[in-house]
Amino acid sequence: MYEGFKVIFVEDDPPVRASLVQTLELEGLEVQAFGSAEEALPHVAPGVQAIVVTDVRLPGMDGLALLDKVVACDGGIPVVVVTAHGDVSMAVNAMRAGAYDFIEKPFAPDRFVETVMRALEKRLMRVALDNLRGQLQQRSGIEAILLGQSAVMQEVRRKILRLAATSADVMILGETGTGKELVARCLHDHSDRRDRHFVAINCGGLPETLFESELFGHESGAFTSAGKRRIGKIEHANGGTLLLDEIESMPMPLQIKLLRVLQERRVARLGSNEEIPVNLRVIAATKSDLRLLGEQQKFRSDLYYRLNVGVLELPPLRERREDIPLLFEHFMAQAGKRYGVEAPEMRPGQLRELLAHDWPGNVREIRNAADRFVLELGGVEATALPQASMSLASQMDLVEKALIEQALRQQQGRIQRVMETLGVAKKTLYDKLHRHGIDPERFR
Repeated sequence: MYEGFKVIFVEDDPPVRASLVQTLELEGLEVQAFGSAEEALPHVAPGVQAIVVTDVRLPGMDGLALLDKVVACDGGIPVVVVTAHGDVSMAVNAMRAGAYDFIEKPFAPDRFVETVMRALEKRLMRVALDNLRGQLQQRSGIEAILLGQSAVMQEVRRKILRLAATSADVMILGETGTGKELVARCLHDHSDRRDRHFVAINCGGLPETLFESELFGHESGAFTSAGKRRIGKIEHANGGTLLLDEIESMPMPLQIKLLRVLQERRVARLGSNEEIPVNLRVIAATKSDLRLLGEQQKFRSDLYYRLNVGVLELPPLRERREDIPLLFEHFMAQAGKRYGVEAPEMRPGQLRELLAHDWPGNVREIRNAADRFVLELGGVEATALPQASMSLASQMDLVEKALIEQALRQQQGRIQRVMETLGVAKKTLYDKLHRHGIDPERFR
């Protein structure tokens, strides 16, 4: 679970040191043990994947002085301080100086192991979040807009760029909250139409009585309330892109007229006999199976086949869980700027809860969760974050997979460099690649 992370343990009593090292190693933890703070210090460096566990009473530099050195080096390295029985004031001073926790002698081995593992989990999460922030800062172009390094999101971005270079109409399929309008904007912004209008209309948000006028426009006097000429959305999008969101909600009579526009690329305003040529890309977005609706006579099949030229399917968030930490961190940073507050640090366990949730509202839901988390300053877990529904092992597997893929991206798939970055042996790394189904070649 904590592969690549180690415990730097400082204890000057050899029998005690040997006994506790054995206790930790039996739990599968990697331990580097030292008899003095001076020996341990060279192994503490910014970003090190380790925690420090130190006795307070040591020859030479004591544990509190070591604590100060570690905090000065990297305040994100958890330090667990071991104090003698009755040294309450010393423990309080250690916590004030930045210690993660303290444990008082004599202690039960299981309590010692539990404290160390909590500290390791905090360090693992801090390293993961620091790496995520680094990834966010390095994003540019379409990667800075459509976040995610899962294989499925990389394929979505590749398809967008391929389709953007053509004039083909596009259909975007995806559940509510998957970012269909954002994808449509990316198609527009990366096309040669980027300097013309991007026009979006929500087919489910307009009364049927206004729909025709909104889409096609009208001439003055075309109907009772038509006091002056109105340019419709189709005409306004001439030269650019028209997004028809929730197209499954479009009334059937208007589907016939839209089909004619798509076929002839000409539009006539209501009350006019003049047909105006239009050159535009039409993007239809839907959460429904239009083919099935066509079979049920609820959507025109001929319009479906006319729109079904370039197709983009957006995955739900539950099918790209490795992208969840990156998205949550991004939305937390955005929320902090928007509300003028500093985004709080996530506590151990909360990252696993994020990964465990199914996110039925997809990206929209995770953005709202990040907003609540920032506004509540991490203090109200019941409303800020969903409850976990996966086993601890499954959640940690997701974190491990995300960290390995991140290292592969950073090192362009070079296994030797990845081994050094993660601090794992070659056989161990290949075992994990096989278990998680990760192909290093796609990162080269």
